[in-house]
Amino acid sequence: MVQRLRVRYAKRGRLRFTSHRDISRALERAVRRADIPVAYSAGFSPHPKISYAGAAPTGVASEAEYLEIGVSRACDPRRLRADLDASLPPGLDVLDVVDAAEAGPGNLADRLEASLWEARLTGADPAEAGAAVREFLAAPSVPVERLTKKGMRAFDARQAVHSLTVAGEAGQRTDGTAGQKPIQSCVILRMVVRHETPAVRPDDVLMGLRLVAGFAPPSPPSVTRLAQGPLDAMTGEPADPLVTDRVGGDL
Repeated sequence: MVQRLRVRYAKRGRLRFTSHRDISRALERAVRRADIPVAYSAGFSPHPKISYAGAAPTGVASEAEYLEIGVSRACDPRRLRADLDASLPPGLDVLDVVDAAEAGPGNLADRLEASLWEARLTGADPAEAGAAVREFLAAPSVPVERLTKKGMRAFDARQAVHSLTVAGEAGQRTDGTAGQKPIQSCVILRMVVRHETPAVRPDDVLMGLRLVAGFAPPSPPSVTRLAQGPLDAMTGEPADPLVTDRVGGDL
């Protein structure tokens, strides 16, 4: 391996329902189709040197998924980005590629301290959402349970939440057509959640809102990860802090 390339990609549309294992298989097939000179491990059963970090849960979209590829000869990051993106199915989109050696200090996994999530709750009442968020943030702890591979686990959903805010439309509006059809209000929750063990996910926070305040949206939430990286970089706006020390959309 002569170079490590850090890749930021998005998981959009129907592909948010694809498991991380299937996503990784699709990415490895795309690497082969794009003829990227990926390096392989030594030993009896060599594996491509592709490492993943901080994968979003199944059912959640993301604008900030990361992986690193080790290559056997130096590659131009811009050319690799174009070739890899062209080899992936719609909904898996390569956003940026940089040389990991130029991406700032520390390895990728160590810099993934927190995620910025957005949950869109169609039809929810903004006033009820605001009251529930205040109760959640005021609670010293919010124990929730979730079924994991190791069975039912109980953990504190409140401790991992660094910030939780409410935005969205205050009521119904019209769609601007002659019929003036009403459009349901949409509450938008933005939350910065620390990466802890066990991991606290947006659905755990929503369960916590239900437990402490009885707040339950009338329809399934649409959740997207907007950014992940150092905690102090998760300021409430989409950011990409994992390749340089500055916060911004350009890797």
